[in-house]
Amino acid sequence: QVQLVESGGGLVQPGGSLRISCAASGSIFGLNAMGWYRQAPGKQRELVATKTNGGSTNYADSLKGRFTISRDNAKNTVDLQMNSLKPEDTAVYYCYARTSYRTYWGQGTQVTVSS
Repeated sequence: QVQLVESGGGLVQPGGSLRISCAASGSIFGLNAMGWYRQAPGKQRELVATKTNGGSTNYADSLKGRFTISRDNAKNTVDLQMNSLKPEDTAVYYCYARTSYRTYWGQGTQVTVSS
């Protein structure tokens, strides 16, 4: 049974920083990428960032320069460092792990940016 568990969400003031983490447990065969999506209230889920096993990264255009994704391939973990946070970054952030045949999802962690 594969499980993805996120941690590190919370409340942060505008302009602040937050780091969220995700750890995958269980046997994941053919894992080739991990990353993050987010979903704000009333909006569709959108890609935040992806990092492949080979180190290639992909970010949502609007987040480049503020968010940084990192992975530990050996531990099957993925982190997201978020800087200069804005109220519009408020959302539930979902970790995912993609294999050749399916995608696994975490339960989500709430990030709220508010003064």
